[in-house]
Amino acid sequence: MNPYKVVIVEDHVLLSQAIAGLVNAFNNFEVPYLCNNGRELLDKLKFANNIPDVVLMDVNMPILNGIETTEIIKNEYPQIKVIALSVEGSEDTIIQMLKAGAKGYLLKDVEKEVLELALKEVISTGYFHTKTVSKILVDSLTDENTAVGKLKERELEFIKLVCSELTYKEIADKMFLSPKTIDGYRDSLFQKLQVKNKIGLVLYAIKNKIVHL
Repeated sequence: MNPYKVVIVEDHVLLSQAIAGLVNAFNNFEVPYLCNNGRELLDKLKFANNIPDVVLMDVNMPILNGIETTEIIKNEYPQIKVIALSVEGSEDTIIQMLKAGAKGYLLKDVEKEVLELALKEVISTGYFHTKTVSKILVDSLTDENTAVGKLKERELEFIKLVCSELTYKEIADKMFLSPKTIDGYRDSLFQKLQVKNKIGLVLYAIKNKIVHL
């Protein structure tokens, strides 16, 4: 059986080489090439023999960042699984990468065993979630079968807007409501859906097909 191909997209050369060394040491995985940014990766993907199984994607890069590159891959190369590998652990960054099509999100200080597990899980199941993201998923999906049917039309509209890049103030303007009313929607949905933050709402919306990515 041929080893699975993993491409690393990272603008710090020494780090990229170090990650490649780890991946090459994993059983049944190899790194055929490295890229400094998203544009370089997309140029290489134009050739069929350069299509990898998995891409380990940095988020913040020059020329073409990880979010933009992941979205292009989702649309043009859906067979490629993208795992974000970043120092960014903010909710907004995670949300943007998940929306762009990432199948997992790892921080760069992750243990090598977790990196290997993530690669194996993405190959076998199509996704991998860290403990942090898994906890958010569990929190957001509590009572999902009963809660989603009880959502009012305006609550659904609010959730869809939360899944965009709009701020809460911009959502208030879009819905012709006051910021205070929007805060009420948010807090009410946190309690009703048993989620704790914005990413919980987004993951709930994805899981229950309120939004389609």
